[in-house]
Amino acid sequence: PFVHPRSRARRRAPAKRKGRTSGVEKRKGTREARLSTKTLWMRRQRVLRNLLRKYRAQKKIDKHMYHELYMKSKGNMFKNKRVLIEFIHKERNEQKLQRKLAAQAEARRAKNKIVRARRSARAAEKLKESTAAASAARKAALAEKRAADATTKEGDAKKGGKKGGKAGGKAKAGGKAKGGKAKKGAQ
Repeated sequence: PFVHPRSRARRRAPAKRKGRTSGVEKRKGTREARLSTKTLWMRRQRVLRNLLRKYRAQKKIDKHMYHELYMKSKGNMFKNKRVLIEFIHKERNEQKLQRKLAAQAEARRAKNKIVRARRSARAAEKLKESTAAASAARKAALAEKRAADATTKEGDAKKGGKKGGKAGGKAKAGGKAKGGKAKKGAQ
C-alpha cells in the first residue's frame, strides 16, 4: 500500500489554523454545511445562559431579572455576551434610580403628611382660641346686657316706688286729712 506524504499537509496546517487558504474558491460545502446556524445558536445561547447563571449566583441579578433576561436571550434580543452585559448594567442603574426616586417620593410624602398634620393642628388651635374668645365676648356682652337690664329695672323700680309712695302718701295724707277734718268736725 502506498502512503501519501504528509509534508505538504503539515506545512499547510499552521496556515489553516491562522485562517488562511479558506477563501471562496477553496470552499466545497454551503455555509450551512460548513457551520450550521443551529450550532451557532446553541453556542450563543450557552454563552448567554452561563453568564446569566453566573450573575445570579454572584447576586448581581435577582431571580426575576434572571428570568426576564433568560426569556429575552431566548427571543434573540442579545447578539453576543457584550450586549447582554451592557443591558444588565443599564437595567441595574435604572433600578437604582427608580429605588432612589421612590425613596425620595416616600420621604416627601411623609414630610407633607407631618406638615399637613401640624397645619391642621394649628388651625384647630386657632379655631379653639377664636371660639373661646367669641364665647368670652358673648358672655361679656350678655353680662353687660344683664347689668344694663338690671340697672334699668332698678331705675324703673325706684321711679315706680316713688310714684307708688307718693300716691300712697297722698292717700294717707288724704285719709289723715279727712280723718283730721272729721276729727276737727267732730270737735
